[in-house]
Amino acid sequence: MTILVMRPFPDNQATANALRAAGYKALLSPALRFEPVAVRDEPDVHYDAVIVTSANALRGIEGHALLERLRDKKVFAVGDATAQAARAFGFANVESASGDAVALCELVEKRLRGSGRICYLAAADLSRDLGTDLGTRGYDVTTLTTYRMTPLPQFSEAVAAAFAAGEVEAVLHYSRRSAQSFVGAVQAAGLEVSALAVPQCCISDVVAAVLRDAGASQVLAAATPDESGVFEVLHRAIPLERRAVKSGKG
Repeated sequence: MTILVMRPFPDNQATANALRAAGYKALLSPALRFEPVAVRDEPDVHYDAVIVTSANALRGIEGHALLERLRDKKVFAVGDATAQAARAFGFANVESASGDAVALCELVEKRLRGSGRICYLAAADLSRDLGTDLGTRGYDVTTLTTYRMTPLPQFSEAVAAAFAAGEVEAVLHYSRRSAQSFVGAVQAAGLEVSALAVPQCCISDVVAAVLRDAGASQVLAAATPDESGVFEVLHRAIPLERRAVKSGKG
């Protein structure tokens, strides 16, 4: 009962541990590689708050003077995992939107009520530009690019062999770009028939659309944009009794 995890390192390690605890075997195949980006910060600029949509945005400024300068600011995080990461990086005043980008904008609006200068720690490739979204609501937003995620165009030999042997029972997808990278790797390896036939468990409808457009036959989108939501659709795709039989417990 092998589940392919397309999530990048190091978050994929926690996912793998959770899968094993639930009775699955995890196979890690990061679709994207994290790369920090040199930040163009202006030390004299004062911010009232920080918004973060990924723990990687914080990893990108680890050891940077900017991180120290922002630590006393209010942080608005897109979800609970990102909020937890912010606290681990030393931020004390952190609030989670427990949702998606829309929920994050609504949380900022509720707390700041249309005024304030915000530092948006962002990726080089944005699925949604929160700086523009919040700017239309009257906020002064400075977007600082702290990292990029570079697609890995091919599967490892172990992953290709697992698909060829029919060992992969489902694939977990955590972002639109990683799903796109997965599709590219599938096509490069000529694995469309086997790889797109298994359940594709996606963190959101936006991610699921990438797999549907590629021709995947079993695409499930999480009801909530977090790992609990991804695991819920995985358990629905592979019921407990089927896991027990596959693992030799039935």
